Amino acid sequence: MTSLCAVDLFCGAGGLTRGLLDEGVRVLAGYDLDPACRYPYEHNNGVPFVEQDVSGLDPAEVAGLFPKGVIRTIAGCAPCQPYSNYSRGRKPVYEDRWHLIDAYRRIVEHVRPELATIENVLQLRKHPSYAELVKTLKEWGYHWTEFEVKCRLYGVPQTRTRLVGFASVFGPVELIAPTYCEESRPTVRHIIGRLPSLAAGGVDPHDRLHVASRLAGINLKRIRKSQPGGTWRDWDDDLVAACHKAKTGKTYPSVYGRMEWGKPGPTITTQFYGFGNGRFGHPDQDRGLSLREGALLQTFPPTYEFVPPKEQVHFKRVGRLIGNAVPVLLARAVARSLKGHVEQHGA
Repeated sequence: MTSLCAVDLFCGAGGLTRGLLDEGVRVLAGYDLDPACRYPYEHNNGVPFVEQDVSGLDPAEVAGLFPKGVIRTIAGCAPCQPYSNYSRGRKPVYEDRWHLIDAYRRIVEHVRPELATIENVLQLRKHPSYAELVKTLKEWGYHWTEFEVKCRLYGVPQTRTRLVGFASVFGPVELIAPTYCEESRPTVRHIIGRLPSLAAGGVDPHDRLHVASRLAGINLKRIRKSQPGGTWRDWDDDLVAACHKAKTGKTYPSVYGRMEWGKPGPTITTQFYGFGNGRFGHPDQDRGLSLREGALLQTFPPTYEFVPPKEQVHFKRVGRLIGNAVPVLLARAVARSLKGHVEQHGA
């Protein structure tokens, strides 16, 4: 079979690249404008990182990375915040990011790879840039397929559902069948149940990423009153935040919650380490998730490093790297789908 090679646009800390590499796809480079991505991307994957805004990237540079005689793949996960439910009502904050799908399309247009794939939130399909991407790919002769992927059925212990799209010159790409059924899918207990206990603000002496953020007095009282799978509605009235007592706040129960051991966790966001930012409370310890626990729930390997050895660990920075990543096991499913497609067509 001809070698399958990829370039990872918007590569972040390397979740997509790690999954491609694990399935035998050669990744030639990763592009991202965030300098904090360089260390985790290169250190863990051994692939060159290019600090570059993809919207200003010269497509000829990308085309020049591919050796002759390979099947070329452009892979990308543009930052999802502009399209996410979490960003509704905040369009001006992300106005400068709405064009990133157009940047991806421009690079594919110039390179004309045999394969292309994207991963993003389902809401992307409602945006004109996505419709234009699909329309243009079909006009160029690509076969386009897209899937709503329940990540938990591919080993990712989250309730996350994502959009995965494929373009191919050979024919329609099919997503591989789920690798887990609902009854066997991994749970929070499977993934983080054996990690050492931590107090809020504590750190594991053997793994500095297994560190939990501090909790202020009232939040410590709140988490102690929280039950796995429960909500702030279960608390005593004096613990309920004023915003949740208001009429407009009563419809937001999925904050200040504990996860449940026997179920998948919530979608990991960039602020998963904060108890008040979602259902990110530990199932039975009085704290939010540690950075390592978030990375494991994103299915990064247990030894994946995000910060150079002598550099301080910053919650906001590392949380962003982990929360923005493509879950590694989802990336492996994408890679296996592409490889199976190429084998099917004898390329």
